[in-house]
Amino acid sequence: MEFITRLEEIILISIWKLKEEAYGVSINKHVSMLTGKNYTIGSLYFSLDQLYRKGLIEKMKGEPTPERGGRSKIYYSLTSSGEKALEDVRNMQTKLYEDLPGTIG
Repeated sequence: MEFITRLEEIILISIWKLKEEAYGVSINKHVSMLTGKNYTIGSLYFSLDQLYRKGLIEKMKGEPTPERGGRSKIYYSLTSSGEKALEDVRNMQTKLYEDLPGTIG
């Protein structure tokens, strides 16, 4: 099992939940909503690039739009390895917490 960071996990979950609306700005908004933190778009794209290089996500260009000056949005989706990474993290979380007595704090 390859470990991923918490931010990578949150980004993967955001991509999975956003489905065909998963592009840079929408992912950034979703990650910020989930964490309560504002991430710069640059740090988000750095993490997306790392996930892409690890083979956990794939990216595809959308159609160019006039409101973006003729540029295309880049859309992201999980690969089967990305889905497995999320499953592995979820299983690890379950194992970590299963023998804790009562509540914490």
